[in-house]
Amino acid sequence: MSERDLEDDSRYEVVVNHEEQYSIWPEGREIPLGWRAAGKVGTRAECLAYIEHVWTDMRPLSLREAMKRLAESPEASEDAAPHSPPPDPRDDLVAFLSEGDHPVQATAQTVEQFLERVKSGYVNIKFTDTRGGTELGVRLDASATERTGAETAGGKVHIAGSLTLNYQPVRLIADVALETLMGSGRLEMVTGGA
Repeated sequence: MSERDLEDDSRYEVVVNHEEQYSIWPEGREIPLGWRAAGKVGTRAECLAYIEHVWTDMRPLSLREAMKRLAESPEASEDAAPHSPPPDPRDDLVAFLSEGDHPVQATAQTVEQFLERVKSGYVNIKFTDTRGGTELGVRLDASATERTGAETAGGKVHIAGSLTLNYQPVRLIADVALETLMGSGRLEMVTGGA
């Protein structure tokens, strides 16, 4: 158990998404879109221990199901292979979202709610040009996040923060217009100890 876990007396709840991937979320805060409560509440250490116990297969549910179908009928996948379309570059989300700017949308209901989340240091941003959209929860870097003209209709928020996507540490950089809660953003791959 780390020193951080010993000092952290905050309460968390375990959350799970549609791909049966687990995480923890501060108890009492609105659970982000795409996630639901898994039924476990406790300290950080208790919740992480619970996740370690129940999340025994790290593969997303869709991958596990596809691999099961392939194992049950390998000849069907061999027949389909020559007719398969070329891979979509959006399948590698980290690489795709790291290439230039992409349209983004803050998933807050109102400007006030979005600004409150920025103030709290954690926001949800959705890249809208991926299949079905890709919503990411981002822990903000306070020193790199700026509110410009937040009191005016033409204001915007420049956000920067870190997260892990597909087991790759990345940094999200985005500018969100307060009038529409939309803007543009990109990922930057984090390499080494950076």
